[in-house]
Amino acid sequence: MAPIIIDNLPGTAIKIPVKPWSRPEPTREDLKWAPLATIDLSRFDEPGGKQQLAQQLYDAVTKIGFWVVVNTGLDDADVLRQFSIGNAFFKEPLEEKRFFPCNFAEGEYFGYRENAAWIGDTGVKQNIEALNIHKEIPAWSNLPKHRIVKENWEEISQFHRNVWEKITRKLFVLIAIILELPENYLTEAHAYDKVSDDQLRYMLYNVRTQEEWDKALGYFNSGHTDFGSVSLLFSQNVAGLQIRTPEGEWKYVKPVEGGIVCNAGDTLTFLTNGLIKSTIHRVVAPPKDQIHIARLGLLYFSRPGDDIAMRTVPSPLLQRLGLLTEEDKQYNGPVPSGTEWVRARVKDVHNKNVWTKREGGANSFQLKGLEIKVEHA
Repeated sequence: MAPIIIDNLPGTAIKIPVKPWSRPEPTREDLKWAPLATIDLSRFDEPGGKQQLAQQLYDAVTKIGFWVVVNTGLDDADVLRQFSIGNAFFKEPLEEKRFFPCNFAEGEYFGYRENAAWIGDTGVKQNIEALNIHKEIPAWSNLPKHRIVKENWEEISQFHRNVWEKITRKLFVLIAIILELPENYLTEAHAYDKVSDDQLRYMLYNVRTQEEWDKALGYFNSGHTDFGSVSLLFSQNVAGLQIRTPEGEWKYVKPVEGGIVCNAGDTLTFLTNGLIKSTIHRVVAPPKDQIHIARLGLLYFSRPGDDIAMRTVPSPLLQRLGLLTEEDKQYNGPVPSGTEWVRARVKDVHNKNVWTKREGGANSFQLKGLEIKVEHA
């Protein structure tokens, strides 16, 4: 089904101004921070560097599910420029933002996500707005673009590709080494030019009162996991992201200067039969000294595409650990593609006007004979 497009977009020859955005001051509150491994990607091309980084990453992906990368080769000025474009977009009139809305009925997440859904019977709406931008590949050449995206497409699309090339690609190499697969196994499966719903996301958590936060979190507070393969969160200093540690404790994720917070998604958990952890996380009210600040986000999501069959990968490590059985290897029945998997997940979570708790505590649904577990409030 074609993406939804709203006609009558106001036209003007004047470019939308993009004012420089800067990170707010970090919180001064004493928070419980999660201890995350730091992966220095400047060592990736050194002799033996990939193998050493893979060893460092092993515990992070199999126990915590979150880690930080530094020295990525991305210029922070380019990162701040993307924050600035996102900030300018969210200040546009609602009519402009609604030009290309997400088509959740079909599980399509490209476009604008409006903060329109209500949270149960709390009388509080979700405070999240997001703009999800596709990669520049022939398959998506006819997708519409918001005006600010069209005006800045050259630098947005280049940043989009640079993130994959400088960070995501290298992470897939390290994870393949961990799994004792050929180094290019996951990079080829997730190749940038292949059809997938990879997206660069501008995201905004609008300001709430403490009372509104209390009502919202009183209804939904158990967190969620990500649908895709790998997620990247660029540092922006407003605290609020928490992960649930293996001990069951909620701890904050600390912004790292020059660093990018990464986490594994449900796709990698599924492909490795649970070895790689897709950790439950959530966003809570900012600390008191930041609660008045809107939390602007810049994220990148790598997602499995048409060429990925959702089945356990043929990893020698998984076989030794008993996570790859003969039944797994011999199975030749139908399996969903990565795109089908992601879009089913998006539709299940987002195609609704009111977010309610699942009836009877249900936490799974069926897709082509597979049971898809859902970690969401």
